[in-house]
Amino acid sequence: MKLNILRADPAGNITLFVLDPVPRQRRAEVAARLMARPELGAEQVGFRCPPRQGGHGRMEMMGGEFCGNATRAFGMLVARELGGLDRVRIETSGCARPVAVDVNLAMGSARAEMPLPLWVRPAQVGEVSGQLVHLGGIAHLVVQGVSPSQGFFELAEPLFQQLEGLDAYGVIFLEPGAGTMTPLVKVPATDTLVWEGSCGSGSLACAVAQSQNAPDGAFERDYVQPAGVVRAGVVRTGGAVTAAHIGGPVTLDAPVELEV
Repeated sequence: MKLNILRADPAGNITLFVLDPVPRQRRAEVAARLMARPELGAEQVGFRCPPRQGGHGRMEMMGGEFCGNATRAFGMLVARELGGLDRVRIETSGCARPVAVDVNLAMGSARAEMPLPLWVRPAQVGEVSGQLVHLGGIAHLVVQGVSPSQGFFELAEPLFQQLEGLDAYGVIFLEPGAGTMTPLVKVPATDTLVWEGSCGSGSLACAVAQSQNAPDGAFERDYVQPAGVVRAGVVRTGGAVTAAHIGGPVTLDAPVELEV
């Protein structure tokens, strides 16, 4: 089957958008084939779909998960197609309502509204203490001072398996002194475990975890990741997170037709 594909680079989190309709039952297969092509260097795949909630566009990820980086990249694509809008409303998998994406085409950047955390809890993996941040369809364990490894992820994985309704989950290895983080994220529906170049929801999880004892108001940080920088921010009111966003650079390649 021939499909039109667009390669997006939101802060190094390489995402392929399938622009043609693909039946839901075939998406995991299509995503696996695209991600297996080394020349594309993809970490994840999203599928363009007709809007259902009055948004400017709709995108569904390969495993039905929510992805902040993919959302803001798709927002830039839609904004460009609609003549250069500076704000669009994007419907996305893993989120019950459209989210706002602010786009600056001249600067090559996009900022997406993010789901608010359902809860934040302390979690223990062996002798390591961390913060488990549940963002709805995706959850992340934020740990500090731990060398990134798949072995640690496997030790932590039972924490996520106890939670219902997760489309994806990850361990975020944070070094707060250097402002760096390394994300390792799993999407069970497609059986993929990826060291991501950057992770939008993981960046937000770090901002949520680091702002737990911060005063009310805005809290923002730049998180330097293996392939790019994501700026994540929250607003706290009465100690609770009442708004959240991520932003950073995005580049979009021209669409190409591929035999998949």
